[in-house]
Amino acid sequence: MKVTYQYKFYPETSQKLTLNHWLRIGRYWYNRQLGDRFDWWAMNRTAINACPLVASISAPRERPNYYSQKQQLPVIKKDLTKVFHSGELLDFKQVDSTILQDVSKRVDKAFERFIVGDSKGGRSGKPRFKAEADYRTMTFSTANSDWIKLVRKNWFYIRLPKLGVIKVRMHRRVPDGFTVKQISVTRKADGWFVQIMLEDSSVPQFTSDKVTPNWGNSIGLDAVLHEDVYLATSSGEKLPSLKPLRKNQAKLDRISRKRNKRKRGSKSRRKLAKKEARQHQKIARSRQDFHYKTAHRLVRSGAKFFFHEELNLKGLTKRNKVKQDDEGTYLPNGQSAKSGLNKSWLDAAFGQFFKTLKYIAEKAGSAVVEQKPAYTSMLLCYRNEIVFTDCGMRSYWDEQHSLMVDRDVNAAINLKKLGLDIFPTIKRRSENLSIVGTIDNSTAKEILHARPELVV
Repeated sequence: MKVTYQYKFYPETSQKLTLNHWLRIGRYWYNRQLGDRFDWWAMNRTAINACPLVASISAPRERPNYYSQKQQLPVIKKDLTKVFHSGELLDFKQVDSTILQDVSKRVDKAFERFIVGDSKGGRSGKPRFKAEADYRTMTFSTANSDWIKLVRKNWFYIRLPKLGVIKVRMHRRVPDGFTVKQISVTRKADGWFVQIMLEDSSVPQFTSDKVTPNWGNSIGLDAVLHEDVYLATSSGEKLPSLKPLRKNQAKLDRISRKRNKRKRGSKSRRKLAKKEARQHQKIARSRQDFHYKTAHRLVRSGAKFFFHEELNLKGLTKRNKVKQDDEGTYLPNGQSAKSGLNKSWLDAAFGQFFKTLKYIAEKAGSAVVEQKPAYTSMLLCYRNEIVFTDCGMRSYWDEQHSLMVDRDVNAAINLKKLGLDIFPTIKRRSENLSIVGTIDNSTAKEILHARPELVV
């Protein structure tokens, strides 16, 4: 089993200067390798169905890879390296060799995800050159438990190559039996942090393969994003939202306006930029804390399976299409209202939450499964009837059972049924919806038996 603990550590002034210089060298080395791969990509790649009008006259060369680029390090270390655009001289011998080798690995992974894809076939976008704000982490891949030297009550000391001993605040103890496998150092807005990867091979990874999902050990989750509700569960519970960006938007705007009024490059502008970065960090940390607390709350319910809807967050936050009349004049397209909705989706960060829930659930032996949510918010969960046809319809009064059905809880129950493979098939013919299959009577009785769960 592998876990990663993060601690704040306090380097001395000379050590801070050294770490900042290492980040500068690592960033240059990253951009140089990435540029070399882009050059090879432009000169040696030709489309199958087209012939380029302009072609390189240089001889084709081998494709750069992790090993060929890493072999350049001994040559670069022999002398100072001059940065072309600034004339700055960089000494690669000052940096630990494992850090520079890890940079080559990061470039190789980023480029492979761009042209090949990951293990699941998903491809990432084109890698970007790193600016100072984008490159903040260095990794010591050969770290071991001997690097942690002295442990006191709330502190311990760690020895890093070519840096010496650094004091670390120990807010949580390293569990017994775990050994250090890797150490990373990150510069953040409020200081320096160290991430320690720990491993204990005697602790097995939890799995839920031996458990069969049923109505009692599973929960459906519906992402609501309506008013102050964050999630609705199939058990009838509605979890409140935090909205960290909305609550801190006024303070963030006030700092940004002050910063924009200051002269570029001035000390006061840099000071306000750091203050703005700390405010962004506060928002991100409060959101992450909310995600972890909500995930733990769901896992403590004892459920072994969590079925949630597969959200197309990229499409949900997309801008509306531009509208123009015959004369080319731009017409209102509703983007003003859509911008506020996009901000709410991004502030909720459902993609990050479901990843956190999956991580917490796997540690507890549970599973999180995505489901395609087609028609789950429209169909009544205990009867074959399309009810919620309008998004503004938040509840439905059922005269037959004298029951007030909440739209979000109803959708969560349908997601649970979809995960258990008891959701009926719905087909669209012309403009009409036809329901193929019926709801099991036992399932309908179980849903209606818990009638208070459906009440608003």
